[in-house]
Amino acid sequence: MRRCCLFLILAALPVLPALAQDSRDFGSPQEALWMLERVIGAMHADQAKALQLVNEGAVGFRELDLYPYCGNDEGVFTAHPELVGTSMRELRDKRGNPLGAWLYETAKQDEIGRVTYFWPRPGSTDILQKVALVTRIGDQVCAVGYYRPGHRGKEALP
Repeated sequence: MRRCCLFLILAALPVLPALAQDSRDFGSPQEALWMLERVIGAMHADQAKALQLVNEGAVGFRELDLYPYCGNDEGVFTAHPELVGTSMRELRDKRGNPLGAWLYETAKQDEIGRVTYFWPRPGSTDILQKVALVTRIGDQVCAVGYYRPGHRGKEALP
């Protein structure tokens, strides 16, 4: 009996680091919240510098697959890894849902709201549920999105 269990444990050891690595390729809801809180603090201290740090992907503003993004009152991305200068308000998720409009409707000063939408992971075409934690900071709507563990894009929005 002991040999059988020991064999199973030893056989699984090479797989465990790969599983751990895969799970750490993606940020958690808590890490997304912490990142958004960093953005909020940086924006209150110096909005121009905060937007610059976000756009540069500075330490604390780009981790694993997490990154913040912001748009101004006119609905234009002011911070994003690829979309600065384009319309945030008109952004649609991969199902055609009005993601940008939802972000602007949900964002409230001194509150963090949630918007669920559908988006592929970086480097993939599989559409998964993603949640944006979103807030308003002065004239900016800022968010950080994370993928919902275990939720595929075929499921309905909660």
